Amino acid sequence: MNFELSPADDDYAVAANLARFYIYDMAEHLGWHFPPDGLFDSADRFANYWGKPGPNAWPPEWRGHPFLIRVDGHPAGFALIKQIGGATFDMGEFFVGRQHRRRSLGRSAAIALFEKFRGDWEVREIPANVPAQAFWRRIIGDYTRGAFTESREIFPAYGNREFIVQRFRS
Repeated sequence: MNFELSPADDDYAVAANLARFYIYDMAEHLGWHFPPDGLFDSADRFANYWGKPGPNAWPPEWRGHPFLIRVDGHPAGFALIKQIGGATFDMGEFFVGRQHRRRSLGRSAAIALFEKFRGDWEVREIPANVPAQAFWRRIIGDYTRGAFTESREIFPAYGNREFIVQRFRS
């Protein structure tokens, strides 16, 4: 397996196509139904990561850093990082296709990003997404040797949604 993590500056369409599967996975935890046409669509939900206008405008100081994860040259997932201030980063969206899970691909991508973007990090999960919480606790715990905090918080920037959030320094 040849793993590659690369900036996705010119790969918006590829990431938007992969986002359909990400949204499908998230629907299980958010209780979403299929739309009338039966096709999940990101509807430019992630456009801000590419500096494009999206349905939810970001504060002007936020910056997006989109990445594609590839296996043997084929798209396998994505990581969308928000720089929410100076050297503070947010793992906004992270997806690895089901056929590539449990092969250390997500771990490799996450650690590469933590190393690339040195500073303060926050990683959020929906409270119902217990598998994501276990994944991030394990990856962050190993990466930081347990030097992270975890809390349950309401985030006004995300429509007052509640999240489990881990914070650490890379």
